Amino acid sequence: MHDILVIGGGVIGLSLAWELAKHGKKVQVIDQGQPGREASWAGAGILPPATLRPGDHPLDQLRGLACELHPQCAAELKQLTGIDTGYRRCGGLYLARTPGEAAALAAWAATLVEEGIEVERLSAADLGELEPSLKSTVSIQYLLPGEGQLRNPRHLKALLAACQQAGVTITPNAPAADFTLRRGEVVELNTAAGPLRARQFCFTAGSWTGQLLQRLGIAAGILPIRGQMVLFHCQRPPITRIVNLGSRYIVPRDDGYVLAGSTEEEVGFDKRTTEEAIAELTAFAREFVPALQDAPIERTWAGLRPGSFDGLPYLGQLPGIKNAFVAAGHFRTGLYLSPATAVVMSQLIRGEEPQIDLSPFRVGR
Repeated sequence: MHDILVIGGGVIGLSLAWELAKHGKKVQVIDQGQPGREASWAGAGILPPATLRPGDHPLDQLRGLACELHPQCAAELKQLTGIDTGYRRCGGLYLARTPGEAAALAAWAATLVEEGIEVERLSAADLGELEPSLKSTVSIQYLLPGEGQLRNPRHLKALLAACQQAGVTITPNAPAADFTLRRGEVVELNTAAGPLRARQFCFTAGSWTGQLLQRLGIAAGILPIRGQMVLFHCQRPPITRIVNLGSRYIVPRDDGYVLAGSTEEEVGFDKRTTEEAIAELTAFAREFVPALQDAPIERTWAGLRPGSFDGLPYLGQLPGIKNAFVAAGHFRTGLYLSPATAVVMSQLIRGEEPQIDLSPFRVGR
């Protein structure tokens, strides 16, 4: 029997499984499809800078811990698996067009400075010098030198390899069905791969987590939010820094690929792209980076982010069930917060006091 059964093989589930295995736990991860192929794979891998300060809100502490762990995780994964996850600190530009956007961006930048994060306000000339290929018609612009990025597919591939090296059992194509509860504990999970038993269970199924918890009589406000993406291919990177404008972004890769995203759509479990959204994202990217006008579109896709009603993930023990936990609802920050989520959830599952207070993230809050 496994010590822990992790239900959901995205970046949260795989990170948690790897962390638990490093502490000597026997772990199995199941996924309804192929592990690492849902929202974790579909995103852009943006890693904003953050600081870890004890007095901050637990979500800010989670961000700070994640920011500290990402370079360590990337180095460890490369050493163990030989896979370069594409982690690098490339810097991020934050732009605003309207007076309202500019005021909000300026207030946000001031907050970052108070948190000890390096922020530089740029003039139009500064921006032109940093990114000559960027066409800017904005009213205000800031540079966050500490912003980084990961290549999502490479990171997931490395996590899978690291889990397997650590002895984690990975079971694809095993959607969860019914649960057997006895005396306030989950004792068995029925799946397409047959019944599975474990001493403890953790739900990390992203947008599908809410549906699974309903089968246990637990309501959690997790819903799928579709995000559509466009991938361009250039001979060389036209820009070197991530460009952020509101909820949209342009992310350059070192090999000439450029990502443009993203939408936020409540359409249920529909992962289809739409002509309208792809056209809007394409026009947005080509407006700011004219070099993309002649760049072919390599592919387009959509993923389902697990949103929550208040923007906070669900982290902790399930109410009324002694041996079951949840780590889901990260919305746009799943990959970003994954190493920190893995650390604090591993501590909780192993009976330790988590280094970050998880009460704001509890189910039923």
